[in-house]
This record gives sequence, C-alpha cells and structure tokens, in this order.
Amino acid sequence: MNKSKGIFYTVGAYLIWGSSPLYWYLLSGITPYEIVAHRILWSAVLMIILSTVVFKTNFRPILKSKKKMLYLLCTSALITLNWALYIWAVENKHLVDASLGYYINPFINVILGVLFLKERLTGIQKIALTFAFFGVAYLTFSYGSFPFLAIILAGTFSLYGLLRKKIQIESMPALTVETIVVLPIALGFLVMTFINHTNSYQISDVSTLLLIMLVGPITAIPLFLFGKAAETVSLTTLGFVQYLSPSLQLLIGILLFKETFTNAHVICFGFIWLGLILYTVYLIKGSKSLSENRFNISKSKVV
Repeated sequence: MNKSKGIFYTVGAYLIWGSSPLYWYLLSGITPYEIVAHRILWSAVLMIILSTVVFKTNFRPILKSKKKMLYLLCTSALITLNWALYIWAVENKHLVDASLGYYINPFINVILGVLFLKERLTGIQKIALTFAFFGVAYLTFSYGSFPFLAIILAGTFSLYGLLRKKIQIESMPALTVETIVVLPIALGFLVMTFINHTNSYQISDVSTLLLIMLVGPITAIPLFLFGKAAETVSLTTLGFVQYLSPSLQLLIGILLFKETFTNAHVICFGFIWLGLILYTVYLIKGSKSLSENRFNISKSKVV
C-alpha cells in the first residue's frame, strides 16, 4: 500500500470519528447505556465474523496467556467507559467538553509515557504541557468546577492506549477479545430491559433497529482504516491528522447543537492549540531528523 492510500485511510478514519456525533444524535431517544450495550453486541458480531471468516485469526496465544487476558479485561473496561461517557456527552449536549477531552488526550499520553514508560520530556514538550495546563486551569477557575468529563474521556482513552501498547497484540484479535469479554454483560443488560419493559425503543420500529445495528460498522470501520493507515503513514502524520476529529466535534457542538462556547472556552482552547502547535512542530522536526539520519546511514553503507 502506497503512502497516498495511507493518508486517505487516515483522513477517512478521523472523519468518521469526528462526524460520529451526528449519528449518535439520531439515536438520542435511546438511553446511552442501551446504545453502549448494542455497540458492544454488534461490534462483537462484526469482529467475530471478520476475525474467523476473513482474517482466520488464531486466538490461542491470547487465551492461554493469563497476563494478556488480564490486560484485555482492563482495556475492555476502559474503552467501554469511554464509549458510554462520550455517547452521554453527545445526547446531553456536552460535545464541546468531549472535544476538549480529545484535544487534551495527546498531553495525557505524554504524561503516561513519562510515568510508566520512563520517557523523558524535551523543553518544547514541557512548554506545550504548560500551555495545556494553563488552559484547563483557566477554564476550571472561570467556571468554578473542574472539567471532569474532558479529563476522564482523555484519561480512559490514554490508559487504553498505554495498556494496548504494553501488551503488544495485533489490533484485530485484541479488539475482538475486548468486545467478547463484555458481551455477556451487554446481552444481560439488553435482555433485562425487555423483561422489565424499560427499553427505550420498540422491536417493531424497523428504522431504529437498522440504525442500532449500524453501530457495529460505525465502530469497526474507522478502527480498520486506522490500522491500515498505521502500516505506511508515519506517527507524526497520524498525530497531526488526529486533531481533525475533535475539531469536527467542536464545530458540530457549536454550529449544529448550539452548545455554549464562552470566552473562557476560547482562552482554554487557545492555550491548548498553542501547545498542540508546538508539540506538532516538535514531532515534525523529530521525524525529519530521523529520516535524514537513516538516509545518511544508508548512503554511507552504499559508499
């Protein structure tokens, strides 16, 4: 796969993630808990079909390892919590706060890298983190309350990425096991809603059922595109395009959902955007330096 296709896959993945609030909004009559349960159910169905029929995945190395299964139990809990909070945010018109969380996400990744992977911060990274900290601090003091939703969304997704990095399992089998692990809970919850007549939709409503079943592809397709992109596109490019998703979410929240965007939000996001610009410039320069070093090494070998 050439690089142009890789960029196409990258943009496609983040466009779907960024515009997904429009889809979740169509399901606003259904409780977030039911949506998450269906997301687990139909994602599991799709991933099982893809893993067993299309990719012929071997799950034995994962199932035989207690350590890997323990990690996947944790990642499954984290991504489920992240899904639930995000859908709740969309349905309750907190999309601006949710987008803030995904802007903060790269900085949480840096902090976790320092704490758990023994990575060291450069001067530019420290400055970028300081900008992000001041932005969140200003919003906190302006509103008199800490932006828990944004921090929890960023924290759960960053911890999910950290654990997935440490366990080092391919995306397809890992995601399949993650969904299967929580599938009994999701099925049990859905069955109980029907037994107790607390379900927020009717089986006879065909259009709603079709929308519900589409949560599987909506979940799996961008993950698949992202995995394909990661094969050829540099981490710098992936990191840069990543901001397309929360930017779209922010625009949808302000322009379509008419959410409040105060001066405090402008200042908060401004600080974070400054930090992201510095961080992106640092990544681009680092990537160019690495490419030049590799070129020089290969050139010296030829000589």
